[in-house]
Amino acid sequence: MASFTFSSTTAITSHCSSSSFPTISPKNTPYLSFHSSINHRSTSFPLLSSSKFTTTTITTITTKRIPLRALTIVSAVKKISELELISVSDESEDLKSMVPSASGVYAVHDSNSDLQFIGISRNIYASIISHRKSVPELCSSVKVGVVDEPDRESLTQAWKSWMEEHIAATGKIPPGNESGNSTWVKKTQKKPDLRLTPGRHVQLTVPLETLIDQLVKENKVVAFIKGSRSAPLCGFSQKVVGILEGAGVDYETIDVLDDEHNFGLREKLKSYSNWPTFPQIFVNGELVGGCDILTSMQENGELASLFKK
Repeated sequence: MASFTFSSTTAITSHCSSSSFPTISPKNTPYLSFHSSINHRSTSFPLLSSSKFTTTTITTITTKRIPLRALTIVSAVKKISELELISVSDESEDLKSMVPSASGVYAVHDSNSDLQFIGISRNIYASIISHRKSVPELCSSVKVGVVDEPDRESLTQAWKSWMEEHIAATGKIPPGNESGNSTWVKKTQKKPDLRLTPGRHVQLTVPLETLIDQLVKENKVVAFIKGSRSAPLCGFSQKVVGILEGAGVDYETIDVLDDEHNFGLREKLKSYSNWPTFPQIFVNGELVGGCDILTSMQENGELASLFKK
């Protein structure tokens, strides 16, 4: 009887995959990334040093040439002072109705309503849930600003505008954004994506459909997506990863665009599942559906029961 194994790639990312933002503090300021469940790529921002962040620095930021589109979008994001605090409940299901799984900026406050951290996320809900689990004593309430067209430049400017507003009002950088503070931004080992084969030119000893069948039946939750879990390559795949991350479920991902290690998977999976599009999510060997179905189940509070089966 032929034997076979699944291989995996290793990826080390932070809470989000990184794409560097413009430098705010001095040249050599280190960059850190933080959670975003979804592009695909996460967003990076510089840690700031309160001893070096001066009025001159802020002037440099505001006078730098910014695309008009980014400024227009940011103008639609309310100021921190204009937003109401949202209490972060221990019950994540309650929070789902108040905090979107969208891209944007968020401000985390402690039990005294003191602002502790301003972050960017491709999935605000998932980010806040992650903070709530890791630093519950510092994450009592939040303010949220959704960026409707969340390209890198627009997200960057939204974050900068909130940072500048807070600094202008208090004269201080939020503690979590100061250089050297690793409370909110930590590098983590991302679970590797699975590969069906060792390589495109390796002769398979079993049919590809058999490999797919074994994969979905031996793993509780499997998401066939475009791109990797750390860098999804389409908005639907990005959203699926964000939902699964936010649910805290253990899941496997496999990249249907990886023609080197998953050659022929896209067409074979369509016939196996009788589902024409991607992503595709399987739970306990059964097809649940794509992004729309998973999103609907999340909104209706049905995910917990799905993953408990």
